[in-house]
Formats: sequence, structure tokens, C-alpha cells
Amino acid sequence: MAPAASVHVLALEPHYGGSHRAMLDGWVRHSRHTWTVLGLPAYKWKWRMRHAPLTLADDVRRRVAEGERFDMLLVSDMLGLAEFRGLAPESVARLPAVVYFHENQLTYPVREPRERDQHFAFTNFTTAAAADAVWFNSAFHRDELLAALREFLARMPDYQPLDVVDAIEAKSLVQPPGVEMPPERGVRRPGPLRILWAARWEHDKGPELFFEALELLAARHVDFRLSVVGEQFRDTPEVFATARRRFADRIDRWGFQANRDDYLAALSTVDAIVSTARHEFFGIAVVEAIAAGAYPLLPNRLAYPEILDIAAHPQHADAFLYDGRAVTLAERLASLALRLDATGSVWSAEVPTLRHCIARFAWPHRAAEMDAALEALA
Repeated sequence: MAPAASVHVLALEPHYGGSHRAMLDGWVRHSRHTWTVLGLPAYKWKWRMRHAPLTLADDVRRRVAEGERFDMLLVSDMLGLAEFRGLAPESVARLPAVVYFHENQLTYPVREPRERDQHFAFTNFTTAAAADAVWFNSAFHRDELLAALREFLARMPDYQPLDVVDAIEAKSLVQPPGVEMPPERGVRRPGPLRILWAARWEHDKGPELFFEALELLAARHVDFRLSVVGEQFRDTPEVFATARRRFADRIDRWGFQANRDDYLAALSTVDAIVSTARHEFFGIAVVEAIAAGAYPLLPNRLAYPEILDIAAHPQHADAFLYDGRAVTLAERLASLALRLDATGSVWSAEVPTLRHCIARFAWPHRAAEMDAALEALA
């Protein structure tokens, strides 16, 4: 059998940080293709979406003039692809292009509806329209965006391009990001239930509900240790400072883990990973924690049923999903603490670890599938 062809991919990432960078770097590490990655610092995302087509087109023009050649484009949802193709050299503008939607500006949560700038939402729309293939990190994300686009365009005064949404749907594909699978964890250190919350420190991740559940857990005199990690921003919700004072004597880790080894240590030593998100397009931190052996307690919504493969394993719903209320989350955490005291583990014979389920997200597997999809398009 002839070896698979290698494709030279030009990847353009206006917001080269966080999950965008993690996905792209992980894929490049495991890919059989050749890559040129042009990224801009993850700073001031609105400005990045505005100037990136021009800035990156200028960079590409210089590279083409120096003799570089590419077979296809991979861009993220932060790039205005239609603008870029109008500004880029013809040899690049006509290449097959895939847009990868990590998030979108039509359904991404905002504190107030008036805060949403519909111009950025429309840029996402024209980018998807201009691409040859539209990839989403979850089916939840795909379905939510397509429904929101139809509703958004139906409100326009005239020339409503709803047929373009049908065309976008026809060329859409779900391609979850990969994760680096950690080694099997060793013997658990003695101690009470260790709980992890790992998400952006913003209101859409529901930190108020999480700390409310911990208050209820403490009121029941359940002993626990706490790690709260994740990316932080200038305007961090006040609830984090309050909770740090309230639970100071229970904290193992607090704040962003800049060192990857420290982050992996946090994942591999906790008993349970909790999400209280009101919005989640995929959930890389949750997948990584599950892969590291943590027991997930996740809201029964968003992308989480998909991550746990509820369609194939309906028993996962009762074990790992809850109704999104603080009182229910506290009850589930208390049950885990009781099981830990009785058996030395939060897992049971009836509820085996999920590592086998999460294995489908391992980078060697995901990179091979994504590489094949790029090759077919190129």
C-alpha cells in the first residue's frame, strides 16, 4: 500500500493562546503533514478579529514571494476568512480552506444582551460561508450555531441568506480536539475527598453555583480538599476572592497553573472534577481530568452528554450527570465522600473508570482522523 500523502498546511490563528493554541500545537505534534503556523498573541480578541486578515495576508504575501508554497488553509473562527481571501496572494486565496470553530460570537455567553456585537457574529457567518469545510469541536456546538444563525438571519429586514446556512450545514463536520493521555495514576494518597474545578474564571462557567455547593457540603460536615485552577482575567468575579477566604484551610491549589507539570499533577491527584458551566462548547479540561482518573460530575446539558458518549453508554448519565442545581451537586459530592471513606475509592465495580471512553480523544487517534480529513479535502 502506498504511504499516505503529506499535505503542507498553512494554519492561521489570530488568537494563538489557551485552547486554540493547545489544539493546534497538539495536532501539529502528532500530524503526518507539514505545517506552517502563523499565530498572533491571544490579546484583545476584538482587535485580533478586525486586523488579522490584513496582518496575516501581509505575512503570507512575504512568504510566497520568498518561494514558500502551501496545499491548504486551516483557520480558526477568529479569522475573517472572506476578508483574508480577498487580501491574500491568489495562490493562497484559492487554496481549499477549513475553518475550525472553537467557539462563536453568536452564542458565546455575554453578561448583558446589549454587549453582543453582531458584526463579529456576522464575520463568523461569512467565514463559514467562504470555507470549503466547517469543523466544530462538538455536535452540540454545530447544532446550536446553525440554529442561532437561522434565527439571526430571519430577523434581518430583507435579503435573508438562509440558503447559505443550509450550505454551511452540508459542509460541516464534527472534529473534537485531542488530548495528551496521562499515565495511569498510582496509589491514592490518604486524605479526604479532593475536588477540582478547572475552568475560565468567568461567570459563564458558573463559579457561584460551585461555591454554593461547597457551602452546602461544609454545612453537612463533609471533609474535603479543594483545587480551583483555570485561566484568569483582569475582571475576575468577586466570588473567587470570597471563596478563597472562606475555604482557606481546605485549599490544595488555587489559581492558574502556568507550568504544565503542575497542571497535570492537579488533575492526577484529585478524586472528582466538577463543572458548573452554563455554557461549554467542548470541555478540554474536563476530558483531561477524566483521562487522568478523576470522577466527573457534570451538568446534564451542553457538550457533556456527548463527551461521556451517553448514546452508547446510557448508564453514564445516572453516574456522572446532575441536574445543574447546587443542592444536587452537594448531594453527589457527599455520596462520593461516603464511598471514599467506605472503600478507599470514589469508583465502584458498577461504575468503572472512564479512561476507555475518553481514549477516543487521545491525540494519536484524533490526529490520524483529522489528517485524513485534510488530505481528502486537499
